[in-house]
Amino acid sequence: MYISDLHENRNFYFKKGVVMAKNVIGRILSVLALFMGLVFSVGAAEQLAGTTLDNLQAAFNGESNAKVRYEAFAEKADAEGYKSVAKLYRATSKSEGIHAAKHAEMIKKAGAEPKATIEKADVKSTKENLEASIKGETYEKENMYPSFIKQAEVDKNSGAVMTFKGAMVCEVEHAKLYAQALKELDSWKDASKEFLVCQICGFTSMDKNLKQCPVCSAPRSKFDVIK
Repeated sequence: MYISDLHENRNFYFKKGVVMAKNVIGRILSVLALFMGLVFSVGAAEQLAGTTLDNLQAAFNGESNAKVRYEAFAEKADAEGYKSVAKLYRATSKSEGIHAAKHAEMIKKAGAEPKATIEKADVKSTKENLEASIKGETYEKENMYPSFIKQAEVDKNSGAVMTFKGAMVCEVEHAKLYAQALKELDSWKDASKEFLVCQICGFTSMDKNLKQCPVCSAPRSKFDVIK
């Protein structure tokens, strides 16, 4: 065999070895990429689940504070002579307490403890309190709860979706009632108005002819009357 042939053979086997090495390295990198993808997916799923739990805690904190705040607003309305506004706030305070309890139940099912930091209510005039209440309820029904629902659906947490949706529908009604009270404020000094609060979901209404809860289908017997 000529020396030139030896060189050609050596170059041939060297190139073949390089190609084989590249193929092996490529396969190793593919396996590593697949493994890292699986790890990332699991981590992302855990993060999403945690996000829904965080949202439940945020909702629990918000509703717990709303309950206390509306109780304070009721006292202010009474002091200023707006008797029906005071009753409205007592009704919505009860409603928010029901929402907080439902969020707490979901938090416990997730293996955590409900946590709320109760802040001192910023009480102003009844007119200003109603304006602040409308702003708060509007934020919850248009921004907070829709985003919480979307995340819970991503996480496939049907219980959280249900409690978020139930609360959101009630906040819509609260905003309407506050807007009506603000618009007719002078006439709400009269103490004749009554409010119904569903014991199951917290739906609040002035409809005395209500036979069934439009949110959870509870019968009229499951409504508290705030007189």
